[in-house]
Amino acid sequence: MSYISLNNVGFSYEGKTVLSDIHFSVEKGDYLCIVGENGAGKSTLLKGLLGLKKASEGSIVFGDGLKANEIGYLPQQTESQKDFPASCYEVVESGRLNKLSFFPFYRKEDKKSVEDAMEYLKVTDLKKACFRDLSGGQRQRVLLARALCASEKILVVDEPVAGLDPLAQKELYEMLDKLNKEKGMTIIMVSHDVKEVVQRAKTILHLDRTQRFFGSAEDYLSSKWGKLLVKEEENA
Repeated sequence: MSYISLNNVGFSYEGKTVLSDIHFSVEKGDYLCIVGENGAGKSTLLKGLLGLKKASEGSIVFGDGLKANEIGYLPQQTESQKDFPASCYEVVESGRLNKLSFFPFYRKEDKKSVEDAMEYLKVTDLKKACFRDLSGGQRQRVLLARALCASEKILVVDEPVAGLDPLAQKELYEMLDKLNKEKGMTIIMVSHDVKEVVQRAKTILHLDRTQRFFGSAEDYLSSKWGKLLVKEEENA
């Protein structure tokens, strides 16, 4: 059974349809990249998957034991995030909030999860550092560790390399590849970096206010939508 299935899903704002006829499934272990031009509906779809936006039509079904609160999320970097006055350990630890019981206290298993995530993403040496003092690449690694603490099954990442220098971009992509291949984590990523993601993703979803393409990365490159977006990126 699929982790997530969308059946003729649509979204509206103030009665105006912004995304319609979305129908695809996310399988366990998949690496799905969502592409499309600005205003195509990518952010709206992510909000729907995360339960932050209710579909105006159709249904989003979670299966194979996945629960809505078991999705790790790496959002786009914002100025408010960059100035967050907390230690890196505290930022990563906050990823366990959805695991807490009635009593809001971190348990041994929560602390172990934090330590394991920081070690896996090689940010243990930053645990006492202030988050706002980090470089862009370091911040993204810490936030990725936070997302990893929230879920061992699936990660949703929104423009993860935006604003990063080329080396930091390469490192972050490699970390996502490693999580997918070594830990078997399902990745759902929104990105404008089409030429890069088609080399890494297994599946591509192209949006343009509706679903234009859903299939393998290889098939996408030979499709009219893939050729069009790659050409636009090269001319940008």
